Amino acid sequence: MSRFGSFVKFLAPLVAALVIAVAIIPGAASAQSSYRFVVVTHGQASDPFWSVVKNGVDQAAKDMGVSVEYQAPGRFDMVAMSQLIDAAVASKPDGLVVSIPDANALGPAIKRAVDAGIPVISINSGSDVAASLGVMIHVGQTEFEAGQGGGTQMGNAGVKHALCVNQEVGNTALDLRCAGFKDTISKAGAQVDVLAVDLANPTDSQQRIQGALQADPTIDGVMTLGPTGASPALAALTAMGKLGQVKLATFDLSPDVLTAIAQGNMLFAIDQQQYEQGYLPIVLLKLYKANLNTIANPVLMTGPGFVTKDTAQRVIDLSKAGTR
Repeated sequence: MSRFGSFVKFLAPLVAALVIAVAIIPGAASAQSSYRFVVVTHGQASDPFWSVVKNGVDQAAKDMGVSVEYQAPGRFDMVAMSQLIDAAVASKPDGLVVSIPDANALGPAIKRAVDAGIPVISINSGSDVAASLGVMIHVGQTEFEAGQGGGTQMGNAGVKHALCVNQEVGNTALDLRCAGFKDTISKAGAQVDVLAVDLANPTDSQQRIQGALQADPTIDGVMTLGPTGASPALAALTAMGKLGQVKLATFDLSPDVLTAIAQGNMLFAIDQQQYEQGYLPIVLLKLYKANLNTIANPVLMTGPGFVTKDTAQRVIDLSKAGTR
């Protein structure tokens, strides 16, 4: 069984068990409506990745019978995100969920939440720093190891000179992804160059990728660190007539990514199952508040998995429901 299949097989009964556990807590039904949680991430709900996270949050709130607010800055802005965390703490929620793309910038605000007695769970990014900040548990994947998996896959595909496209410079999680990717593929003798692109400007990102490929025709593989990098990379390779010639892979899922994998134009996507990153923290906070349950840190159950041509169509079907 693939790592992807193993994660799905492991995760499904665990989620079911968590939901059942909440349902049978004595007196939980009467307390359900009184809990209010706040989720603050660095990703906007309009983003194709983070919209699925929010769908998980919303469904968990419904299933757990709690009130949850999802908040994010209008763009990747650590000052604004820190302010959102402080505002959430001031509102005295029963629990807080945060992503931690930059521990230096967000750490003080997160510690203020912990010092205020608010249980905090981190998701997506921050697995390496969560415990040091007083976070109860991290739900997500370890980014360096996920990058290593991607490097192994692309190395096995024969890539000798790869371009790692970073669409969000300053995001520690993305830096770790690229570092892990470089760690394993370089051991196979491959060279890796890092290219920074502008998250907010897909056209400029496409042009930068095309420029890098034109400047060095030995580049035979491109690894992007998210869908906002993958779509410009697909456009660049298509415009240059190199789609299928230069091997392409990415982290995370989007409709464009899944279609490209299904059509054989992309090798794979590293899947951290973002729906569960939104869903599980709400369940865990409810269990903690209603029954003082805790789980050993971290919960590295959401990834990495790999979506390949063999599984892409099934994931496309599931994505129509907003859960993938």
